[in-house]
Amino acid sequence: MISRESLAGWYRNRLVWVAVILLAVSAGAVVLVNRGDPETEPADLQTQIMARMRTTLEQADPGQHNHAGHNAQQAATGDKPAVICGVRVYGYEPSEVTALADVRTVYGFHLCGVAEQGRPWDVAVKLAGPVIMDMSSEPPGIQVVEATAEVMFTDRLRQMFPAKYAELALKEALAESEMADQRRRYDAAAGL
Repeated sequence: MISRESLAGWYRNRLVWVAVILLAVSAGAVVLVNRGDPETEPADLQTQIMARMRTTLEQADPGQHNHAGHNAQQAATGDKPAVICGVRVYGYEPSEVTALADVRTVYGFHLCGVAEQGRPWDVAVKLAGPVIMDMSSEPPGIQVVEATAEVMFTDRLRQMFPAKYAELALKEALAESEMADQRRRYDAAAGL
């Protein structure tokens, strides 16, 4: 027959073993989460590139990434309205680098709105399209893809972008989260 003391001792040992197992699993999970996984580095680099692209486009004069002759009206005070951009990175060269300082060329998409006071997004001047940024210069160079009288837009895109990025540029623009963030920042800049 099993006594009450032996039963309590068995449970006590069982709880100790459960605690030891939980502690080991928790420690293993912490190690896995904190380890330097090489696959996490490009995502961080991607975020850095997006931030650099956005900052560069927003600080540049709209004429540098102007499309089809759109010009923002300056306020009566002569202040330039803020330019609020959303970006998407299709890729960068050299593709094997892991540091922002080593990136030379970025291929992506930009959608910028000129945030004139009181002007809602739907009627704002917008600058949009595939863009190439030369990150080897300071400030980075901005080159937009536009059609000419002789060359159609898709042909011009294929001339300027590497094939793997050109195909993305023909299919994808901003992610929903990037567009939502851009609209929120635009409304704040336009005083809406």
